[in-house]
Amino acid sequence: MRNKPIFVILADDDEIDRMNFKEALEEGKLKTSIVSVNDGVELMEYLFREDVPLPTILFLDLNMPRKNGIECLKEIRMSERLREIVVAIYSTSSSDLDIEHTFNSGANVYIQKPNNFIKLKSVLNEIIKCVNLYRDPPFNMANFILKI
Repeated sequence: MRNKPIFVILADDDEIDRMNFKEALEEGKLKTSIVSVNDGVELMEYLFREDVPLPTILFLDLNMPRKNGIECLKEIRMSERLREIVVAIYSTSSSDLDIEHTFNSGANVYIQKPNNFIKLKSVLNEIIKCVNLYRDPPFNMANFILKI
């Protein structure tokens, strides 16, 4: 099973961000497979399908049309089938309120979108490499924000 790719879902409405994310993952050191969706409605429709596997980690943008990241996060945490998914908030926001709200809503880690491709590759490699560290409690604000 060591060669099984880490299954990643990215929910982000920005097409360029999705392309950069996918490219950064593909250039990373770890074997991954990725599905990307354009908004929260598409994400939840995908996750509730019985014929698809659940991701190892979900990268969730906060500001999306139709259904935002917080709404998705709350719905995920309320679902018995989905609640164990590792959710990484992946947002441009550095607002303390957004960070606190996502922490209190059950996100596992918060990542502010890096401003260049090299940093993006680094942060994705780091989070994918240690995804299991974010799976189990205790959760605390001190290690909630991943900074590279």
